[in-house]
Amino acid sequence: MTSPIPALTALAISVEDHIATVVLRAVGKANRMGPAFWADMPAAFAWLDATPDVRAIVLRGEGEHFSFGLDLATMAGELGAAVGEQSLAKERTEFLATIERLQRAISSVAACRKPVVAAIAGWCVGGGVDLVTACDVRLCSADARFSVREVKLAMVADIGTLARLPAIVGQGHARLLAMTGDDFDAPRALRIGLVEEMYETPAALFDAAGALAKRLAENPPLVVQGVKQVLNAASERAAADSLRTVALWNAAFLPSNDLREAISAFLEKRAPRFEGR
Repeated sequence: MTSPIPALTALAISVEDHIATVVLRAVGKANRMGPAFWADMPAAFAWLDATPDVRAIVLRGEGEHFSFGLDLATMAGELGAAVGEQSLAKERTEFLATIERLQRAISSVAACRKPVVAAIAGWCVGGGVDLVTACDVRLCSADARFSVREVKLAMVADIGTLARLPAIVGQGHARLLAMTGDDFDAPRALRIGLVEEMYETPAALFDAAGALAKRLAENPPLVVQGVKQVLNAASERAAADSLRTVALWNAAFLPSNDLREAISAFLEKRAPRFEGR
């Protein structure tokens, strides 16, 4: 007997003809990843993985954008251990556990045996890139814009991008994007291989994502799942090593004056002044 869809706040799930659509709900002024998102993701994808009626998944944002990434305003409390004046062993150990919990939320997409198609319209920033790199296929509309933004906030991206992006776009592109934090558009995303296809409008994108999910769902479900698991065998082992390394790195080295300055500048809507301290 199939269990009911779990109660979720940051996500909405619907299922029709073996295809699940997962929508990232727009909370507040924009699609940002606050506490509810990180709690909902493992529950949602565990349910999708365990539900036989679901054979393929489309992941998209609500409204005009995919995701603006981590919601610093609502997550500031959980970053307290990283930015506090007295960030010692206890605080850093707690922060390490926080990083690992956020990593598990994103990795739940890769761990789900069902194929996941990301349909990206509008902005996909920071944590949004973490999320789409954990998906199996990425499609976008021509208005999509991307950024591996963490470096601009004095952070090493630690939730999945550095673990998975190099295998998707290659080391050179991954290093350039992660070290500059530059914004880049849909044609560039297509050119470097971050997305497999680009469509003129969001409506055309969502139609194409649904059509692709339908083709996936029409194939033998256990075989499709087997393909994903075999392909993930090597890539996710490498990703796990990278995720552990960056979690330890940030627990040790993320606390900095530059990080406090980045968060203050973000909340005060001004340009940060980094000093390398």
